[in-house]
Amino acid sequence: MSKDGKTPMLDELEKGAWPSFVKEIKKAAVKKDSAKDLLGILERSYKDKIGHWKHGGIVGVLGYGGGVIGRYCDLPEEFPGVAHFHTVRINQTAGFFYTSQALRELMDIWDEHGSGLTNFHGSTGDMVLLGTTTDQLEPIFAKTTAKGWDLGGSGSCLRTPSCCVGMARCEFSNIDAMDICDNLTHEFQDELHRPAFPYKFKIKVSGCANDCTASIARADLSIIGTWRDTIRIDQAEVKIAAKDMDIKTEVTDMCPTHCMSWDGSTLKIADKDCNRCMHCINRMPKALRPGKEKGATILLGGKAPIVTGALMSWVIVPFVKLEKPYDNLKDLIRKLWEWWDDHGKNRERIGELVDRMGMKSMLEATGLPPVPQMVKAPRTNPYVFWNPEDVK
Repeated sequence: MSKDGKTPMLDELEKGAWPSFVKEIKKAAVKKDSAKDLLGILERSYKDKIGHWKHGGIVGVLGYGGGVIGRYCDLPEEFPGVAHFHTVRINQTAGFFYTSQALRELMDIWDEHGSGLTNFHGSTGDMVLLGTTTDQLEPIFAKTTAKGWDLGGSGSCLRTPSCCVGMARCEFSNIDAMDICDNLTHEFQDELHRPAFPYKFKIKVSGCANDCTASIARADLSIIGTWRDTIRIDQAEVKIAAKDMDIKTEVTDMCPTHCMSWDGSTLKIADKDCNRCMHCINRMPKALRPGKEKGATILLGGKAPIVTGALMSWVIVPFVKLEKPYDNLKDLIRKLWEWWDDHGKNRERIGELVDRMGMKSMLEATGLPPVPQMVKAPRTNPYVFWNPEDVK
């Protein structure tokens, strides 16, 4: 805090009906000097209009190249409690299911060796333990791993795979997202802990096209549950739903491919035109259900706007069956990594590499067959000319 202990700018962030991170840091500051000095340097940053954090070198634990993010402030004499303020990432459970006992054990370790401040969860998924010193990293690592936890990913490596709750709580999940996530995490432990990639690589698994992990916008590899056959329709339930909603306005007119029709008594779907977006099923969950032939769509290349602009991922495998031990998926991932490792520049995400070298290079390296779904953006000028009267 400032010399007089006041933080007028931060106090503004406690006002209003929403939760305040300032309030939580102040609670931690009662017993932790690091949290107290965190308030001070944050107030100072608002006053000076610059950040007072810097990278002062790489820190970690023995045998691991990732999982710890070094944080140092540039005013250590004024705020000694945050001279070191390293972040420790803990690999979250699949679907974010925890027992209260496991969380208490983890928080006891963090209270003893860190600031007590946490972030549940980071955008990648990890439990984020905010603020400790270099000498406390090994004790934290030893005690958390003894309890069965592991560090998450950081740096130019596989980041911690994450997933939605999948079949654990969602009746519409088309794949066992939690099992796939857990299986891939264990399979690729070395790539998670020992950075060897051109840049980061994120895998996210969603049970259906609702994409509750937001993988299409954020993951280098998206695994999204889908089905290959027809949507199951219960016409009796459709009629019940029609009593409380305008099916034409709220369902059929909202279909992105216009593959649905409603004549007031029967709902029809041209399944060959359906892109399995889940909108109609979301609106009428009792009347409509996914088909029975389930699998996944694999997409590649999503990322946030770091280094270059943001990318939305695009389809590379429209449909694939996913069954334990998921060897077909693991084989594809390894081929993608090998191609990326051979051609990727430093800090170049795999989606950027596809943009630079073209889809053809990636397809040749992985052996994937080209399909229409891989077209990211159709040409606006196809260089084909015709007379208007020839087109109906």
